[in-house]
Amino acid sequence: MRFANKGFESFAYALLLLSSGRQYVLGASDTPSAWPIQGNDLQDQIQWDHYSIIINGERLFLFGGEMHPFRLPVPELWQDVLEKVKAMGMRMISIYTHWGFHAPTPDQTDFSTGAHNLTRFFEMAKEVGLYVLVRPGPYINGELNAGGLALWSTTGSYGELRSNGSAFTEAWTPYQTGIAKLVKPFQLTDGGTVIMYQLENEYGEQWKNVDAKIPNPKAVSYMEKLKENAIENGIVVPSVHNAPNANGRPWSRDYDTVGAGGDVDIYGLDSYPQCWSCVTEECGNNILPFAVSNYHDHFQLVSPNQPSFMPEFQGGAMSPWLSPAGGCAERTGPEFVNFYYRDNIAQRITILNLYMIYGGTNWGWLAAPFLGSSYDYGAAISEDRNIGSKYYEIKNLGLFTRAADELAYTDRVGTGTNYTNNTNIFTTELKNPKTGARFYVLRHATTSSDSTETFAINVTTSLGSFYVPRIAPCPKLVGHEGKIFVADFHFGKHTLFYATTEVLTYSVINQKTTLVLWTPIGISGEFYLKGAKKGTLTSSSKGQTAVFDGQDDGVVVGFTQREGATVLEFDNDVRVVLVDRDTAYKTWVPALTKDPKVPVDKTAIVVGPRLVRSASVQGNTISVKGDCNDTTGIEVFTSSHVSTIKWNGKQLRTTQTNYGTLKASLQAPARFSAPKFASWKSQDSLPETAVGYSDDGPAWVIANHTTTYSATKGTVPYLFSDEYGFHTGIRLWRGHFSGEFGATGVYLTIQGGTAHSWSAFLNGKFLGSYTGNPTVAASNATLSFANVPIFTNQTNVLLVMHDDTGHDQLSAALNPRGILNATLLSSNSSTTPKFNLWKLAGTAGGFDPSRSTLDPLRTHYNEGGLSAERLGWHLPDFDDSNWSSPLTSPAQGFTGATIRFYRTSLPLNVPKGVDASFAFKFTPVDTSNLNYRAFLYVNGYQYGRYYPSIASENVFPVPAGVLNLGGDNVIGLAVWAQTEKGAKVDVELVTRYAVESSFESRFDGTYLQPGWTKERLDYA
Repeated sequence: MRFANKGFESFAYALLLLSSGRQYVLGASDTPSAWPIQGNDLQDQIQWDHYSIIINGERLFLFGGEMHPFRLPVPELWQDVLEKVKAMGMRMISIYTHWGFHAPTPDQTDFSTGAHNLTRFFEMAKEVGLYVLVRPGPYINGELNAGGLALWSTTGSYGELRSNGSAFTEAWTPYQTGIAKLVKPFQLTDGGTVIMYQLENEYGEQWKNVDAKIPNPKAVSYMEKLKENAIENGIVVPSVHNAPNANGRPWSRDYDTVGAGGDVDIYGLDSYPQCWSCVTEECGNNILPFAVSNYHDHFQLVSPNQPSFMPEFQGGAMSPWLSPAGGCAERTGPEFVNFYYRDNIAQRITILNLYMIYGGTNWGWLAAPFLGSSYDYGAAISEDRNIGSKYYEIKNLGLFTRAADELAYTDRVGTGTNYTNNTNIFTTELKNPKTGARFYVLRHATTSSDSTETFAINVTTSLGSFYVPRIAPCPKLVGHEGKIFVADFHFGKHTLFYATTEVLTYSVINQKTTLVLWTPIGISGEFYLKGAKKGTLTSSSKGQTAVFDGQDDGVVVGFTQREGATVLEFDNDVRVVLVDRDTAYKTWVPALTKDPKVPVDKTAIVVGPRLVRSASVQGNTISVKGDCNDTTGIEVFTSSHVSTIKWNGKQLRTTQTNYGTLKASLQAPARFSAPKFASWKSQDSLPETAVGYSDDGPAWVIANHTTTYSATKGTVPYLFSDEYGFHTGIRLWRGHFSGEFGATGVYLTIQGGTAHSWSAFLNGKFLGSYTGNPTVAASNATLSFANVPIFTNQTNVLLVMHDDTGHDQLSAALNPRGILNATLLSSNSSTTPKFNLWKLAGTAGGFDPSRSTLDPLRTHYNEGGLSAERLGWHLPDFDDSNWSSPLTSPAQGFTGATIRFYRTSLPLNVPKGVDASFAFKFTPVDTSNLNYRAFLYVNGYQYGRYYPSIASENVFPVPAGVLNLGGDNVIGLAVWAQTEKGAKVDVELVTRYAVESSFESRFDGTYLQPGWTKERLDYA
């Protein structure tokens, strides 16, 4: 070979003949036959081995992300999220399905109405072209109320949760059977795209002693029952599991050398290196910035014959009550993405699923007690479906992993600081044992370092081992950055001997291969293209230059990256496009096929728009669909017979460049402003305090249980709300007692989860409130009756209203919600006053075993027992014309400790062709009084819980379909004043974003908004 220095400053030249020390990985193998290909004997289309998953004989690197359909209760919007995931270069979407959401009662399951209709989800995934990992539980955690368990299973009557007990098995069987039958026709083996099915979640209980491999029979039996149920109901794709940490090593058939049982086909490990919570104290004191773990050796120990699989790797972090406003998205932003996801590749992880890719919202009472309404998670696709730099940084890697098929079959042949001439840089070398392709993953040797390091790297190619670059300045590692360089990289029919710039993607179009390389602005790059004799700079952006050095085996090209895209043409039918990071962000590779593999000869390349969702070629026209938020150019690399671009159905004035691409301009979307609220109507929503209020109607259940399955004991009768069929929201308790025994006060202990709250009234008079604490799950107080007249000739009534923030997780889901202790006090030691009757009101219809609520579509997670909720004041079609109260706004507020309900109508008219997102923003009017809570309802959906004394969360995005973007909207607001000062709170609608889009967010969502019915009148 021959090199010539073309005037670039380079100190790599002097290092050409120096040897490179390696620290080789013990046990690594370059022999393809060393690892057996395996299957599960139920089908033969999906196999796997030590390297990767194999689908219909083809190895794939699977990069995917997590979303939860139940957290976005509008099926039309699932399409938007799936299209954005596909556009990132991902091949897979992973979903939890929610037992409690789909099984409102022990004898009911719903897989057909509204967001319960998962058939639509699987159809969309197939249409978009994404493989699916299904994770049905029964327990899914997900920072959910009871971890996703059916709330009716948490009373203790079903025995130990997540066990092999007959009662618990009987409880989960209808749901697990239903979800398996629903998934069956959507498996890859039946023409669908479901390729894996998870059994349980984060259940690391296989071993009583993990090192001695002493099994836990109860846990093994539980997993075996789940597996049997799945198979009996048609699940044949590989079973998987998600181990909660590296210590348990559960359910791997490789690690289970003693035949313990319960093993899945493919073991998985989850990891959150920067803590799953914005409050890092929840993860201990060992969270170090940019620290890495040794996943490689863990998988070699636990599952060496299986692909290294991460069902959950950190895609963000949850925001508990104590989180900063807006969460902590910056902690897992673009730097995190660039660094950690490349490190995962260095550790040979070939199935990587990010939790979350889209977080969604904890509408209603979905969340566990430590969370509010947001589940944005700092995910790449935000709660309001917006995208930004984190999304684009993931896309840069996603497009690479999708195009670099050689990455799915590599050995880690070496690691160390001696690959480069700079010992501050650590390199991992991966080699494809079949093709010889090599991948060099670089990072700082001290992972917390953000220094700028200049280096040359020794690469091994089919031409030999040598230091590069040769003619370009040396590249740099800047900040918390990772890089992947390639050697003997095969793309189409061509080969890169090496590149010191990162491969973004490539596409084979009309037998001509277009390779896109990206480098940050101001950083140099170099590549050696095999088989070319000469190259030319065809199109230059911002003065970009390149030096071409012809060699015996090809052409070496050196450059320093400038802004924009530069096109280089070579005489061997290769086109190379050089782009900077921001241009790479707006470079898309839409598939021209529905095949989730996305073959490189079934793609186009589009540069410029904010988002490209899809593309198709018909005749001489390429139709591109996507989003645009500003006036911008669009350039398309496509088939030579195509001469016209259509953008979202509109033909563009298209020109052809001298190198064969098509160019046109896109216009900014129409602009509009969010409307203001009209006048409000309001009504008192706590009539239950009134003397003479009757609790004899069907809304009220007698609480008279003198025995309980719960391990928690307390006042008899037991006042645990789940025992009486009420599981979510605000509950109202009315305790009746006689005045003849001289009651002077009451002692209360109430358990409602962290951040719960309650208020108490006696005979219509306010006694006091517990206003909540984000760390306290059960509260107690002694309330005096000194200032309240006690009736001696009629019944006295103590009203206790408590806000249940959800059930705890894991085994603590059995912790009851309600009143643990209600003891009347007396100054006379010779008398013992007692309650002679307790009644309870919760979600309308919730106590009826045949139905969990009067609103099966929105479910019992949506509402509690407020009179406004029971009577349906929050619903469309409720007639408030007879409300005679003054037309006051929430900002004007009210005085007194009570609950007031406000209603108004909000018309919206978003232009067609625009995808818009809105949120409701709450602002205290009087910052000296924050002891109130506000519950937001939009067309019947509870879409915000504003607790100003507890949390900073005050902006609540509401999706299209819940919010009508082309019509009227019924807005409801329940404001609970917890002191006699009352409450004043301002609420406004704000626009989160608006883009011109092929996705039409202005659709008819009224089928998702069932209205008021006269049945509600029974629940006064």
